[in-house]
Amino acid sequence: MSKIALVTGANKGIGRGVAEQLASLGMTVLIGARDARRGEEAAAELRAAGGEVHAVTLDVTDPATVREAAKQIEERFGLLDVLINNAGITGSGQVSPMDAYDQVPSTVELDMVRAVFDTNVFGVIAVTNAMLPLLRRSAAPRIVNVSSHGGSVTLTCDPDGPFAALLPSAAYVPSKAALNALTVQYANELRKDGFLVNAVAPGYVDTDSNNHAGLLTVAQGAAVLVRMATLDADGPTAGFFSEDGPVPW
Repeated sequence: MSKIALVTGANKGIGRGVAEQLASLGMTVLIGARDARRGEEAAAELRAAGGEVHAVTLDVTDPATVREAAKQIEERFGLLDVLINNAGITGSGQVSPMDAYDQVPSTVELDMVRAVFDTNVFGVIAVTNAMLPLLRRSAAPRIVNVSSHGGSVTLTCDPDGPFAALLPSAAYVPSKAALNALTVQYANELRKDGFLVNAVAPGYVDTDSNNHAGLLTVAQGAAVLVRMATLDADGPTAGFFSEDGPVPW
């Protein structure tokens, strides 16, 4: 039986790229999408390309849809081998990080910060906890949380570093730093049960979320996620990785 993988926020962008690559490896891939129609369209296109791909309606901020998705996966497949928590928002809509003036800490709207954390942090907890009983039935459970180089406090605090020219962010960047910390805590709890849990920075990928300002293709950004989703038993856990290797915390 092929491995079963769930990718949240997978009807477009990096998530869809990950779904496509996992399907090409022979996995049965479940595309989690808030919009059922868009999820089904993406799944149908990947099926047409030869993949075993199905859509699951899943809004990470809506506990009812999370519970229902877990129930459907259990009834149809009985277990889950891979969970990729990809669904995320910037909070600023489709703008380049250079133009995200609404994230500046001294003037940020708290409601925006809450919305970003609701998806990027609390949504990951909701989905992970709902899927854990299914993942525990896997012989090699893997959880990959999609973070960002911006989630590295080490990189972002360097006045001469790569983020020095960007606007300070009180929502997206702290949400990814929190996600990194959360990843380590899940990894520590689940290590004894054979789980490998890691955070991944896919890089600056050309997607809607940055108004296509990114420099990498979706396929390039997805590759490191796929690698961490298919680690052997001796692979790392509680780590933060990019295509180039470990990323500093």
